[in-house]
Parts: sequence; structure tokens; C-alpha cells
Amino acid sequence: MYLWYSACKNMDKFIVSARKYRPQNFSTVIGQSHITTTLKNAINNNQLAHAFLFCGPRGVGKTTCARILAKTINCENRDKDGEACNKCNSCVSFDKGSSFNIHELDAASNNTVDDIRALVDQVRFAPQAGTYKVYIVDEVHMLSSNAFNAFLKTLEEPPPYAIFILATTEKHKILPTILSRCQIFDFKRITANDTVEHLQEIVKKEKIKAEKTALHVIAQKSEGCLRDALSILDKIVSFTAGNVTYANTLEHLNILDEDYYFKLLQHLQKQQLADALLLFDEINQKGFEGDTLLEGFAEFIRNLLVCKDPKSTVLLEVADDFKDKYVEYSNNINTSWLIACLNIINETSIGYKQAKNKKLQVELSLIKLSYLNQALELSVNESGVIKKKTVDSIKSVSFKSIPTLILDKKNIQESSTVAKKVEAKLIIEESAKKTESNPVKINSTTVAAIEKTTPSIGSLSKIRSQIASNINTSSQEKYLDPESLAEAWNQYIEKLTQRKNHSAVTNFKLAKTNITDKNQFDIITESVIQLKFIEAEKTALIDHLHLFFNNRSVKFNLIIEENNTEIIEETKSISTKELYNTLIEQYPLIKKLKEKLKLEL
Repeated sequence: MYLWYSACKNMDKFIVSARKYRPQNFSTVIGQSHITTTLKNAINNNQLAHAFLFCGPRGVGKTTCARILAKTINCENRDKDGEACNKCNSCVSFDKGSSFNIHELDAASNNTVDDIRALVDQVRFAPQAGTYKVYIVDEVHMLSSNAFNAFLKTLEEPPPYAIFILATTEKHKILPTILSRCQIFDFKRITANDTVEHLQEIVKKEKIKAEKTALHVIAQKSEGCLRDALSILDKIVSFTAGNVTYANTLEHLNILDEDYYFKLLQHLQKQQLADALLLFDEINQKGFEGDTLLEGFAEFIRNLLVCKDPKSTVLLEVADDFKDKYVEYSNNINTSWLIACLNIINETSIGYKQAKNKKLQVELSLIKLSYLNQALELSVNESGVIKKKTVDSIKSVSFKSIPTLILDKKNIQESSTVAKKVEAKLIIEESAKKTESNPVKINSTTVAAIEKTTPSIGSLSKIRSQIASNINTSSQEKYLDPESLAEAWNQYIEKLTQRKNHSAVTNFKLAKTNITDKNQFDIITESVIQLKFIEAEKTALIDHLHLFFNNRSVKFNLIIEENNTEIIEETKSISTKELYNTLIEQYPLIKKLKEKLKLEL
């Protein structure tokens, strides 16, 4: 019985760290110096507003600062810095919770008009001791619209001894008429470094052994909420019996060790697909889902990108023991690979929730990442980043073996004579095609003349090059000028007319041309519709121009005149769920039909 009583007595003494180490003055508030300094100056200069609005994330000190403000303005012996003395009757009664000058209202559970009217009735009575009566309304965004309206008049013109402090995590839900009557203070998230320093002070006071890396993991897990960080610390201290290490912190918080990400990165860089898949299976066997790996690895890649530039290294929110390792790995990995890796992880994360086989979805992304160096090559040029597919090796074209023929001397002479005649005819026909103005006449004399000078069939390419150099048939490249461009433009309009494309003909006639370079010109249109018709003929038009000018460098730009620009509204595609919600609004019976037949979208 005595042991049970002693245990209960010890349990009653325990107070969670979030309450035990709640700041009692402005100087002990963590990470909100921009607000505490403003409030202290306002108190010292006697420039207090009648209504304050403290807004920001949860667990960053909104209610704490409200209580400190209420305590400080009623303190009888404030120090030079404007802090409460914690010794006078007002401060002592406030610390014990017996002060009549402070009233707290939880708007989450007291959000009706009657609750606000009861609060307004209390405001009429002046304080019996002290200077101010302070009314703290927590989670004020939970008040109903009628309650807000009942509160407006009192909030705008309160008695000189009344001060209202409203606290909320969702500022956007508060009426603008309330916001305009308050002095607004925006609280920011607590940084990881400030959280770690505060946790170190607490474990030192409590005589708890704690590694700094473990405290840094707790700070990261709390995501800027100091109250969450203290709650996590209490749980881990109970879990580890007062010995907080990096390993047991990861185990308790169910967080993947960063060493896993470094190992996975090594396997992917070396294209060790089997090792990467085995590592994922090991992670999966420990109870970590695939989305946990994807989110953690995406953050890991982000940290490596941050380390690329020494200026941005300050954005790296990891333990000091890992910073050098991150910088070392970052310097050995190409930035292009990291960016492509993030894209693959992002695509996998999007499709992860819809995938039936989630493990396979992650394994497919690991396969892509393993061969990322081989599959993608990112090269930067003037136009930006270009993706090029690479091939392992170039394979020569294989031919079937041709059996050798054994011919006697007589057959060889006959075959060479026939080959000469065929070659001669081919050469003459080819030259006739190239010569448009002066065609070559083929007769027996010409053939006989060429046969004498024609060598064996193996040197046919040499004959062609000689004829090409002798006959000046190659036309020269032409550059753009107004007359030739107009002629080419009219010829293309004639082609469109022959194709009976009358709409395009009309738009081509209305368009204007403007030469900007010897190889480039602008097509000026009067509307978007006209531009669309010309853009539909873009490929055929550019081929026509290349053929007309014998110049592959000729190109054009499509321009719309600003005065007559038309706006085409794009139709927005809606999802199946949005379409279903629209239908049930118009026809409610569809919803009953879906529920009775147990249909799915």
C-alpha cells in the first residue's frame, strides 16, 4: 500500500515539459523576438492598443505571449527592460492562477452568441486590483458569425481598463471588420536551430543524456512547433529511460535513417539495380511504406541540390554531423542527374496512391533511377536543356554473304561490254535530267563515244562526279527579296486554290509579309483565327519555300497585330468526381441510385 501511494505521489509531481518550461517573461520566449520587443516597447512607452490579434501556426507561443502581456501590464514593479518582476502580489496571483484581472475563453467550445454576451457583461466591471483587465479569446476563428457581430461594438470601443487579446491559427477565417479593429502580430515557426538550443537547455536541467543529432531529428519532426518538440522529447525520454540517442529516436519516431538514403544513392549511381531493390525490400520489411521512402528520398535529393552552391548551404536543415557528408556527395553528382531524379520521384509519388501494386510502383521508379545516367543525357546550350537518348553501342549493318561466281575469260569480256553500255545509258539519262535548259540527245554515236572512255563498273561514282563538274546544272541558293517572296507566296496560294481550300486562300491573301533577314521573314495576321489557318499550312509552306529558293535556311515567324488580337477561351476539363458533383446538384436522385446499386465512379 505504501509503495502504491509513493508511486502515485511521484506521478502527481510529473508535469509535461510544455507546461513546466512555459516562458514566464518576454526574454524567455523562443524565436519571436520581433513580437516581444514590440510589446515591451509599447508597455514602456504606454502605447498599448485596446485589442491584439496573435496569429500563426500551432505551438509557437501565441497564448504564452498573451499571458505574459497580461501579467506584465499589471505588474507593480516592472524592471528597466519592461519585464514582470514575478514577486509582487499581482505576479504571484497570476502564477498561481488566482488573478481576477485575466479571463480566458476557449472559442472552440464557447462560440455562441450567449457566450460572447456573457463576456461582454464582465467587461463593464472595472478591476478591483491592478490597472487592466485582460480578456484572452483563444481559437477566435471558431466563433460563429452572430457571435462575431455581437462582439464588434465592444471590441471597437472598450472601456479604458479592458484589453482584448485574440489568438488564432487561421487568420483568413476572421471577419475583416474584426481584423480592422485589432493590432495584428504574425508569429513565425520556430527554426530548427532555436528548437535544438531550447531542447539542450531542458535536457541539461533535467539531467538527461541526449545526443545533439537526436535533438535535431526531434526539431525536424516538430516542423517549427515547439510544443510538439517538447511532447516528442517527453515520449522518447520515457521510451529510452533517459538516454536519448540518434538510433532510438529514429526507431521511436519511425523515421528512416539518412544512411539508407546515402546507400541507395550509391547503388543508383553505380547502376547496381539488384542492390537497390534489396535495400528497398529491407526498408519495406522494417515497416516503412513506399511513400515514406519516396518523400524522404525527395527531401534527400533536395538537400544535395541545396549543397551545390555554398550560398544556399544555410538552407540545409540537417544535423551538423551530416552537413560535410552532404557537401561531399553533392560535389560528386551532376546537377542534371539530381533534377531528373526529382522529376521521376515526383511522377511516382503522384501515381502512388492510384496504383494497385504500390511496391511495384516504387520498384519501377528505382529501375528508372538505376539507368538514369544511361537513359538520359542532359546538355545545356543556348536554347536551354535538351534531352538526348543515348545508345549503348553502334552496330554495323549486317549483310548476307554473296557466293562467288567463277567465270571464264569469254564470259568476263561479254559481261564487261554489256556493263559499259548500261553505264553509258545511265550516265546520259542522269545528265539529261540535271540539264533542264539544254537536254542531251542520246544516240548511238554518243553511246559509242562514252563506251570507249568508260572504265569498269566499280568506278561509276567517279564518272558521275566528273559529269557533275563538267555540266553546270547545280542551281545556286536564293535569298529573300520582296519580288521573289511575293512570287513564291502567290504560287502557294495557287496550290491552295487547286486543292479547293478556299478558307486558307482568303486568309493567305489577307496576310502581310515583312522581310527581317535574308533568310527570315514575318507573316503578319490580323486575328488569331487567321493565324490558325496559316499555322495549319506551316509544314507544306516551309517545304514550298525551301524548294522555291533552293535554300533550307529560309524560315518565318507568325505575328498577330496587337490592335486586333482575339482571345480564345480555353475549355477547362473537369474530373469525373467534379462532373458527378455537378450532376447530383441538378438531379439528387442520381446519388440515391448510386448508393442503392453501390456504383463506383
